Amino acid sequence: MSDEIKVFCPATIANISCGFDVLGVALDAVGDEMTVRKTSEKGIRITKIDGQELPMATLKNVAGVAGLAFLAASDYKGGFEIEIYKKIKAGSGIGSSAASSTGAVWAMNELLDKPFSTLELVQFSMEGERLASGVAHADNVAPALFGGFTLVRSYKPLDIIPIPSPNELYATIIHPQIEVKTSDSRKILKTTISLSDGIKQWGNVGGLIAALFTNDYDLIGRSLEDHIVEPIRSILIPAFDDVKKTAIQSGALGCGISGSGPSIFAFSKGLEIAEKVEQAMKEIYKNIGIDYDIHVSKVNLEGVRKI
Repeated sequence: MSDEIKVFCPATIANISCGFDVLGVALDAVGDEMTVRKTSEKGIRITKIDGQELPMATLKNVAGVAGLAFLAASDYKGGFEIEIYKKIKAGSGIGSSAASSTGAVWAMNELLDKPFSTLELVQFSMEGERLASGVAHADNVAPALFGGFTLVRSYKPLDIIPIPSPNELYATIIHPQIEVKTSDSRKILKTTISLSDGIKQWGNVGGLIAALFTNDYDLIGRSLEDHIVEPIRSILIPAFDDVKKTAIQSGALGCGISGSGPSIFAFSKGLEIAEKVEQAMKEIYKNIGIDYDIHVSKVNLEGVRKI
């Protein structure tokens, strides 16, 4: 059994418009890398962070907190050292904290010959999300660990349902270079919704799940509507309405906020349309002088993996 492992930790899109805190999908084109090694000393130590300025202290780092939750449930008498190579920017809305949390616990589980199930790893990873946002949500960590699309059917008890992905589905994700902290974007949300908005929303969730199972691309597009969160959070994202309108005019099935933002995602059928959407999104931010990162990605069906 190896004492060291290097892993790829995928970026994720959470919420997917209609599924606040319950839907997510893993991406293939962007993610972090981590090296985790066993030590004889008990506990978790973060020994290196490359690419972002993040806390090295175990209790202030999401990978450290998730790792401690893993250790607390484990019979392992030793500990782990973690090196983090961040490719996902913090506050980007594509699961930066989830990548670190899931990468750490998945790697530890591998090094100990898999004592925990994937569902249990989700629970440990959620503690990292609690540190990052104040809420132990699973809509990023679940797809990062299971791969593909996932539905959080229930939090108490935790119940994760993997959902199939159509073969020709591509995501285009643009990150305007501003930071929106998940904890801040949660504070502006309403705590109650109208019955009419609820009916629209869960109709779209059901429609999206059905569409993914049946490879119905048109139904995917019709279901990517958010009547609850997007109208509020979109005010924090420059030119959101223009980006969404332009993406759909360029052939995207639908477009919405990735996680808490400011990243914006669009789904397309086929790489050619996804790249056309990419160019259209770029033009919006070029014209208003905002720097951006952009990715075109297939769905990552594997989740965290050894590299």
